[in-house]
Amino acid sequence: MAGYILALDQGTTSSRAIVFDAAAQVRAVAQKELTQRYPQPGWVEQDPREIWSSQVGVAAEALSRAGVSPHEIAAIGIANQRETTLVWHRRTGEPICNAIVWQDRRTAPFCERLKRQGLEPLFESRTGLVIDPYFSGSKVRWILDQVPGAREAAESGQLAFGTVDSWLVWNLSGGKRHVTDASNASRTLMYNIHAGVWDDKLLGILGVPRSMLPEVVPSSGEVVLTQPDLYSARIPIAGIVGDQQAALFGQCCHVPGMAKNTYGTGCFLLMHTGHVPSHSKNRLLATVAWRIGERTEFADEGSIFIGGAIVQWLRDGLGLIRSADEVERLAVSVPDSAGVHLVPAFTGLGAPYWDPNARGVICGLTRGSTAGHLARAALESMAFQTTDVLRAMQADAGIEVAQLRVDGGAARNNLLMQFQADMLGVPVVRPRNTETTALGAAFLAGLAVGYWSDRDQLASLWSEERRFEPRMSRERAGERYAGWRDAVARSRSQVGAPG
Repeated sequence: MAGYILALDQGTTSSRAIVFDAAAQVRAVAQKELTQRYPQPGWVEQDPREIWSSQVGVAAEALSRAGVSPHEIAAIGIANQRETTLVWHRRTGEPICNAIVWQDRRTAPFCERLKRQGLEPLFESRTGLVIDPYFSGSKVRWILDQVPGAREAAESGQLAFGTVDSWLVWNLSGGKRHVTDASNASRTLMYNIHAGVWDDKLLGILGVPRSMLPEVVPSSGEVVLTQPDLYSARIPIAGIVGDQQAALFGQCCHVPGMAKNTYGTGCFLLMHTGHVPSHSKNRLLATVAWRIGERTEFADEGSIFIGGAIVQWLRDGLGLIRSADEVERLAVSVPDSAGVHLVPAFTGLGAPYWDPNARGVICGLTRGSTAGHLARAALESMAFQTTDVLRAMQADAGIEVAQLRVDGGAARNNLLMQFQADMLGVPVVRPRNTETTALGAAFLAGLAVGYWSDRDQLASLWSEERRFEPRMSRERAGERYAGWRDAVARSRSQVGAPG
C-alpha cells in the first residue's frame, strides 16, 4: 500500500508526532513539551486543552516537515501516557478540571482505606493490578467527590471519563466516538481482564457510574475517521495502545518470554506472557498487551517510578551536570561506584515492592567518594531496579528471558546498557530504530488497514543496532546485587509518609 502512517505519541512530558514509511523508517518528527503543574506536594496535573492542542499541532507540523499530504496518510495510530485521568462534558467537550497525571499521589489515603478493608485481592484477581494511586479508578472518584457538581452530573450521564487516548479520539472525531482500547482499559482498576469488560462490582466500590466509561475497542482496528474540518482528508484512526504496550509491540516482542524495558522518566519492563494473564506472587502487574480482533494477549509488567528522572535530579537538584548527556562522561571518570548505592525512592518504590513509604537513600559514602561515584551509582540504580523486576517476572512466569530489548532515552547510555547486561546475565539489545513507542502504534494501525500484511513482515523491519553481552563474573554480579538489596532495605526502613 502506498502512503504513510502517522503515529501520535502523547507522552507525559511532551506530545510528539512521527510519520513512518512502509519500511518503518522515520520520515519526520515534531515535538512540543507539555506544561507540568504541581498545585500541592504529591499532586501532578496537566491541562487537557494543552494536551489536545499540542498533539494536533505537532501532527500538522510532522506532515509539513515530511512533505506529506494528509491524503497520503493510510491511518493514524495513537500511543499515550497511561492512567492519566480526564473527565469532560459530553455535550460541550469541555473538561471539568485538569487532567490528573499517573504520577499523582493525592488518592493514597483512599487506596490505603481500600487495602485496610481487605479489597486488594479482589481487585488483583479481576484487574491484574495492585491498589495504588498510580491507576485511574481512584483518580476518577476523587474528581467526582471534589469538583462541585461533578457526581450529580456523572450520575445523570452528562460526563465522560477517559485516559488520554479517549480524549484524543474524542477530539479527532469531533465527539463522534468515546472509546479506549483494551490495553488502556486494563490500567484503570475498573476493567476485568479475564472477561474483557468493565467490572460492575469494582465500579460500585470505587463509586464510578458506568455511564462515564468509554467503549472498549481492539488495539488494532478502524475506529473512526478524523473530523472533516481538522485535516483536508478524513483519516482512519486504526491503532490505539498504551505507550508501554506500544513499545512492546514496536520491539516485535510478539511471543511469550520476549521482554523489553523502556528507560524513560520511569522504567517500564514488560514481558509477553501469552493469551492467559498470569497471577503474580511477586507483586507484578498482569496487563493486557493488546487486543487484535477477538484475540487478547497479555504481559507482565514491572513499573519503576524513577528511572531517567534520577539524571534530571543530578542536573537540577544537585547541579553535578549541566545536561543529561554529561552523566555518562562523569560516570566513566571512575572505574566503579566504590560501594556507593543510590536508591531513588523519591516517591516511594514501585514494582516489585510497591512501598509508598520508602524514601531515597545514598549509602556507602566515604571521604574518597566523588561526583563520579554518585553519577555511576545513579545510572546503576536503573539497572538494579530493572534486575529486581526481571527476576520477579521470571519467577512468576517460569520463563527464562533470553535477551532484553531496550529503548527510551537512557538506553543510549552505553555504560548503563553494559552494566544492565552484567546484572542480568543475558544480552541487552538496542534496536536501530529507537522510536519504538510510536512505531508500535504505527504497526497496529498499519495492520488494521493492510498497510503491513502480518507480524512476520513487521519482525523483518526490526533490526538491532548494538548488542551488549555480559562481561562481569556471576559471582561479582551477585555481590553487587547483594549490596543493592541492602541499600533497598535501608530505604524501606526510613520513617516517612507519602507526600
